Amino acid sequence: MIKKALAMILCGLIMYPAWAQEILGPSYPITEPDMLEAIQDKLKSMEKNGRLGQLQKEAIERSKQSIERPDPVKGIVKTRQPRTFYFDPSWRVPRDITTPDGKVIARAGDMVNPLDYVPLSNHLFFFDQSDPKQVKKAAEILKRFKGAVKPILVAGEPLALTRQWKRQVYFDQSGHLVRRFGIQQIPALVSQEVAQRRLRIDEMKAD
Repeated sequence: MIKKALAMILCGLIMYPAWAQEILGPSYPITEPDMLEAIQDKLKSMEKNGRLGQLQKEAIERSKQSIERPDPVKGIVKTRQPRTFYFDPSWRVPRDITTPDGKVIARAGDMVNPLDYVPLSNHLFFFDQSDPKQVKKAAEILKRFKGAVKPILVAGEPLALTRQWKRQVYFDQSGHLVRRFGIQQIPALVSQEVAQRRLRIDEMKAD
């Protein structure tokens, strides 16, 4: 248990400096015993008094909370003025792309649209679970498109809603998708316009 706890602490020093400070205590001059030995001695003491087990439980609980309820995406607001805009996913190939046997798939400088190869088979619906109207709107969207929708939260508890709806609910971790698409208001629906080889984005009101 000591070795396992030691590994956890060394990996977590940056993430939990206050936690590490409690374990490490004051710094030692170079003439003092080896730092790792000092940590091991401290861990043995903490194991005896039960503090080590408590710290491990707290670390596990923090991890569970971050999974159950991730940090909300910042900078996204409830839709005030509905709007529709478009996103072109095309990108310029920086260097030749080849198969293992040397066949060229795309050459440097070519413009490639991923939708030509992997179409968006489901709509994407971004919403905030803390707003009951947005949750209701998400349910309506799912029904309208007969389930061909990936519900994506920007705030809320994706696992709890997955259990409630009995279908996968996603979370836009750190807001990567909303930033990529340029979404500023929610709820928002992302759909593919096949003929134009682009994505249509509708920021809408929930009521």
